[in-house]
Amino acid sequence: MRAMLLRRPDKVERRPLSPTDLPEPEPGRGQIRVRVGACGVCHTDLHEVEGELIVPNLPGVIGHEIVGAVDSLGEGCSRFKLGQRVGIPWLHRTCGRCEFCLSGKENLCENALFTGYDVNGGYAELTIVDEDFAYAIPDRFSDAEAAPLLCAGVIGFRALRLSEIQPGQRLGLFGFGASAHVAIQVAVHWGCEVFVFSRTEEHRRHAEELGAAWTGTSKEKPPALLDSAINFAPSGPLTLDALSVLKKGGSLALASIYMDPIPEMDYDKYLYNERTLRSVTASTRQDAIDILRLADEIPIRTEVETFDLEDANTVLLLMKQSKIKGAGVLVVGGD
Repeated sequence: MRAMLLRRPDKVERRPLSPTDLPEPEPGRGQIRVRVGACGVCHTDLHEVEGELIVPNLPGVIGHEIVGAVDSLGEGCSRFKLGQRVGIPWLHRTCGRCEFCLSGKENLCENALFTGYDVNGGYAELTIVDEDFAYAIPDRFSDAEAAPLLCAGVIGFRALRLSEIQPGQRLGLFGFGASAHVAIQVAVHWGCEVFVFSRTEEHRRHAEELGAAWTGTSKEKPPALLDSAINFAPSGPLTLDALSVLKKGGSLALASIYMDPIPEMDYDKYLYNERTLRSVTASTRQDAIDILRLADEIPIRTEVETFDLEDANTVLLLMKQSKIKGAGVLVVGGD
């Protein structure tokens, strides 16, 4: 099968992903094999490629916003039929036995495995997943349109929950890429007033198209303080910018898996008055179920730019340069 293989981390400008022909994987008991139609390109992929996240088993295949058709069923599988479309997100498997799994926090599982990190992912024609960690895709979305929902969407949705935003309140989004362009549609659906902070003029225009009430850079003073905020950018200093425009009692969620160091902060200025600062770590299966249902109901419109599988290095570079509107998606097969 065709795949883009990461042999060793390097700057994406040096094109570290190489086109390779790999053996076709076979599903084990309880697993399904998926013929990949599309795989979204996530900022986490860039962190893996450039070595900011150390991939445990190299060489390997990254990618964790996967949509495709069930190609083969392992022993004991019954949830999906051959040919049925499914999605595969970042959370690949949990142990089901640790204190976090048993308390509804499986995203914090001590023994979790992650797609495109611990196991081969979607920058390939075929991939394997436990059937309990795959999700039916709503018919309204093409493969490419659905792919960003599997990570950008689900992480943005969990970040909204952890930001403690309530319908009708004022929300700030810092950074406006793939995840934020889904989150804003959910927040607007909830009746929230959304302020978007981005250094990129094109991204600010995109936010306005999707219902932002105000846009500007993180150094500009918004017209009012925020009830809640989410920082989608891997920028530690941006965290202080977000805290500085948060109301008393407000919450800021950090939605990046990797972040530059947060500068030393003045406690009285940034955290006092019961402001909350919290991270977002992966997602649960329920988060994925809920965002796919909500995406179908609203309906969410994902903005995607599509590329061939062999263009993976190019897409990652464009993302690094903030030159992709919405989400980049590799079209591997399918629709």
